[in-house]
Amino acid sequence: MGDMVVVRKEGLYCVPGDFYIDPWRPVARAVITHAHGDHARVGHGHYLAAAPGIGVLKSRLGDISVDALDYGEKIIHNGVTISLHPAGHVLGSSQVRMECGGEVWVASGDYKVEPDKTCAPFEPVRCDTFITESTFGLPIYRWQPEAQLMEEINAWWRKNAEEGRCSVVFAYSFGKAQRILAGLDPSIGPIVCHGSVEPLNRAYRAEGVDIPPTVLVTDIEKAALRRALVVAPPSASGSTWMKRFGDYSDSFASGWMLLRGARRRRGVDRGFVLSDHADWPGLMSAIKATEAQRVIVTHGSIPTLVRWLCQNGLDASGFETEYGDEEDDAVEKPSPPAAGDTNA
Repeated sequence: MGDMVVVRKEGLYCVPGDFYIDPWRPVARAVITHAHGDHARVGHGHYLAAAPGIGVLKSRLGDISVDALDYGEKIIHNGVTISLHPAGHVLGSSQVRMECGGEVWVASGDYKVEPDKTCAPFEPVRCDTFITESTFGLPIYRWQPEAQLMEEINAWWRKNAEEGRCSVVFAYSFGKAQRILAGLDPSIGPIVCHGSVEPLNRAYRAEGVDIPPTVLVTDIEKAALRRALVVAPPSASGSTWMKRFGDYSDSFASGWMLLRGARRRRGVDRGFVLSDHADWPGLMSAIKATEAQRVIVTHGSIPTLVRWLCQNGLDASGFETEYGDEEDDAVEKPSPPAAGDTNA
């Protein structure tokens, strides 16, 4: 048997199963790893996705024909046994395990290995071939523990509230925003969410995720805004919507905030380094845990990760895809510094 998964113009294609994984052009059957826009698109005939993410998927794509699969549940399609396993990226994110003829492939979609309160934690899946992302596939990318970062965000908010200044965090509406919300200390003040964030909050709460009470800006008195924390998408920056917050302090949450150049380009008061993608140690540990001897690298730092894996004895190569990074919607992706630049 040839490769179980290949790249076609429509997307990643499972040859024996006759279905696509996160296709970027309309197809008859699509298995969706998660509901970010570069992985879940409108126009497919039929969708299959993990049960916890169906609400978000429908809220973003509308009326679609979709089947839900519980994590670990198996179905057989055209002789391929398919199961979905937690990717730890966002609510409902999954890795696609495919087994056929005694061979196992896993397409990971996007993932992170550090657990958080808003989604099922990453589950290593043993396989022969592992398809991995490499959004932050350079050794310089190493995240601090989430608890430590949330302490910094809450301390920044508390200081601003004591000074009577509104705090604004710019973060991607789906996933990043809810992860930040889940770590906030609501005793500091009211929490305001942009209109693009609140529908996703409802989808998360419907799946039992504990997110503190939030309000729209139209539902709060102006005086209370001086102690509030506002969560808004990056597109809100510089808009007329921001004028209602008066003298505010702003920040940006993204993995790219590790780089000074990215912080300067955003022009915000603070940069919080928070990503829903695996850092370099996370990628290494995830790949090792699969015990795969063959690794195919997609979107991100493909040449660097492929070279590193080959040097360490694995059969590694890359797939050219049309996936991006949802954080690219939020900040111009900087050119990576040299590997020896530890001050980034």
